[in-house]
Amino acid sequence: MIELIDVSKRFGDTVVLRGVTARVERGEIFAVIGPSGSGKSTLLRLINLLDRPEGGKIRVNGVDIHAEKEQRLRIRRMMGMVFQKPAVFNTTVSENIAVGLRFRGADKGRIREKVEEALDMVGLTGYGERRARTLSGGEMQRVALARAMVIEPEILLLDEPTANLDPVSVEKIEELVVRINRDLGTTIIFSTHDMYQGQRLAHRVGVLMKGGFAQVGTPREVFTLPATREVARFVGIENIIDGVVVDEFGASVVDAGGIRVRAGWLPGPGEEVSLCIRSEDLRIVQPDGGGVPGGNSLPGTVTSIAPRGPFSRVTVDCGFVLSSILSWKAVDSLGIREGSRVVVSFAPESVHAVRRDRGAVGREKTHPPPQSASRE
Repeated sequence: MIELIDVSKRFGDTVVLRGVTARVERGEIFAVIGPSGSGKSTLLRLINLLDRPEGGKIRVNGVDIHAEKEQRLRIRRMMGMVFQKPAVFNTTVSENIAVGLRFRGADKGRIREKVEEALDMVGLTGYGERRARTLSGGEMQRVALARAMVIEPEILLLDEPTANLDPVSVEKIEELVVRINRDLGTTIIFSTHDMYQGQRLAHRVGVLMKGGFAQVGTPREVFTLPATREVARFVGIENIIDGVVVDEFGASVVDAGGIRVRAGWLPGPGEEVSLCIRSEDLRIVQPDGGGVPGGNSLPGTVTSIAPRGPFSRVTVDCGFVLSSILSWKAVDSLGIREGSRVVVSFAPESVHAVRRDRGAVGREKTHPPPQSASRE
């Protein structure tokens, strides 16, 4: 439905986007994640015709939206946008929601009916006569969503829709996004710096870094099979080990400073790689305990045990540092503390390798999901 073809944008001497290319399929939720300043908001503004690109094309249903002047109003009316900081007028909630319908010349009966439907959709039934500026931040964001959805857009653009909201409001907004997509079939693109929000909501995720998409794929692909070392670090993979592929008795392993690590898939000997291992895939056992059968078992010393919500982050020096996430009960049952000798065990299949000069090892899955695709 939406095609980004080599899109670039600069502000003065600062290049914000360079060569951005991607496709967004009809009826999917597409998350744009990335660090602050990576160009997420700028990209959404370009799609929404609020800014013009310096180069490249943006197509909606095959139409170049910035080239076809006579098509711009029609394309613009296909879209609704909600900004990070919801702007509300100093009037009632109902009048705020009705703005787009008034611009389109809808009659009073139609406006009243659609506003009531929108209030019900966002869980604000009975709020119509309240002053919009007296609402909480989460409620104002829901008013903004209702204002965007009352015009029945085919495309909904959300720029950091839950930034600075409390956890309860975040949950309500996320539920709304999923329901809008599921019940109305609305194509949704949203930006977020919260990588886990992208994982929760999106059919596909695009990781925007250094002005371009470093990787586009399903949440499972992006979060477990990152394309580069930088993507791996951004999506929360703490264990990244550099080494060189060597031949050991006819099988490929990685020599990481004299320590041998087996992975599920590796290129040929001599390749410099970074091994990415999620903390959840590491098992910590006592020196005489059983490791993962056929897996990697590395002896080491516990250097720290830090609380992380209901879990603990256990860091072990095995010649290189590895971190594992364990429950408090698991830590207590192991009887470990700083200075304890342990074995870190993990399966070769849990190790994802990326070439340090070219990115991910193996084939990248780029097939788009159909409208009914489930989030992974």
